[in-house]
Amino acid sequence: MRMVVLGLGYLGATHAACMAELGHEVLGIEVVPEKRAHLAAGEVPFYEPGLPELLKRHIDSGQLAVSGSYAEAADFADIFFIAVGTPQKKGEYSADLQYVDAAIEELVPLLARDSLIVGKSTVPVGTAQRLAELANELAKDIEVEIAWNPEFLREGFAVSDTLHPDRIVLGTFPSGRAEKITREIYASVIGQDIPFIVTDPPTAELVKSSANAFLATKISFINSIAEVCEAAGADVTAIADAIGYDARIGRKFLNAGVGFGGGCLPKDIRAFMARAGELGAAEALSFLREVDNVNMRRRTRMVELTRKICGGSLLGAKIAVLGAAFKPESDDVRDSPALNVAGQIQLQGASVSVYDPKAIPNSRRLFPTLDYAPTVAEACSQADVVLVLTEWKEFLEIDPTDLSHVVRRRNIVDGRNCLDAAEWIRAGWEFRR
Repeated sequence: MRMVVLGLGYLGATHAACMAELGHEVLGIEVVPEKRAHLAAGEVPFYEPGLPELLKRHIDSGQLAVSGSYAEAADFADIFFIAVGTPQKKGEYSADLQYVDAAIEELVPLLARDSLIVGKSTVPVGTAQRLAELANELAKDIEVEIAWNPEFLREGFAVSDTLHPDRIVLGTFPSGRAEKITREIYASVIGQDIPFIVTDPPTAELVKSSANAFLATKISFINSIAEVCEAAGADVTAIADAIGYDARIGRKFLNAGVGFGGGCLPKDIRAFMARAGELGAAEALSFLREVDNVNMRRRTRMVELTRKICGGSLLGAKIAVLGAAFKPESDDVRDSPALNVAGQIQLQGASVSVYDPKAIPNSRRLFPTLDYAPTVAEACSQADVVLVLTEWKEFLEIDPTDLSHVVRRRNIVDGRNCLDAAEWIRAGWEFRR
């Protein structure tokens, strides 16, 4: 099939490359010239394992093309995916939908054939209905159908999550063609016995919001338990292991630590709260405010713990921060707990050296005043405290004895509950979580 993907950021570039991998002929639309030039050359302007090879292969084969022209898009196909960003509004909790609206406003007046527009972006409930009304106003003697097919990508696993998802959700209005066409698009994926869930658009929009809210709640839950454990002298990791055996709970997302970040969970739970308030259901999601508070409190706690290790003051201390990305296998530093902690510690008078395998360029743009090191050893040179704040495999494989010869004082804080405590303690380190 021929299709267009509007917006080639993290979501759009992945979706476009994966649709080409499924055998479709794809045109990707990107309005930012620099990003468009990179993608047209088969280069991914961010880090995502497996995507560069996939993109380059389909750019070279001609299966995937990149353009900045909405007129070309309207002429190319009658199936369109919206994959533009929905950031948090400045000074507000709600989502900024200007890019979603602009995609409809730019595209629909140019359409000359009946078309299907499928949303992938994460949006507040009710957006598909509003866009359907907008498209109907802008369409010129044609039918433009709106449907919603939310993404459930994990950074670091985006290609696999697109080609081998755990479910496909489609929100469609009655009597439309969206279900038939979407089943054809994902035919080879559905053939893997992947559940294909068809519902109305508001439900599809809420599936994505609900999934993110649940994951954020689970992370903040175990971090709240960690606070109680600290007060009671208990082991939160043992608790997580024990309750994780319960099939109703599961072990995933139960590692206590510095909390969640990135471009999705923080903004999406805030937008979910804001939309619930607009619908008159604010009390239903009031617990998410505490989820957000717990998450931010974990960062403050990490700073306080580091200051305590340094004798009550960070002035003149040397702190090594291992990790800048909000999660491993990503260079995404949006709302990164690691960088937030590093910045707070520096503001309190410490010298902070940061190392991350992939996220240093993005970190420099966001926090230019921090020091950045090219290796673990250089970041930890003469450090008073080492903080592990992103659970990269490289950090899990550090030899504590080797690192002992680099630092000034053997203090390490495992901010992600990912290290072997016994191994570090045997090597003479003061180990804290």
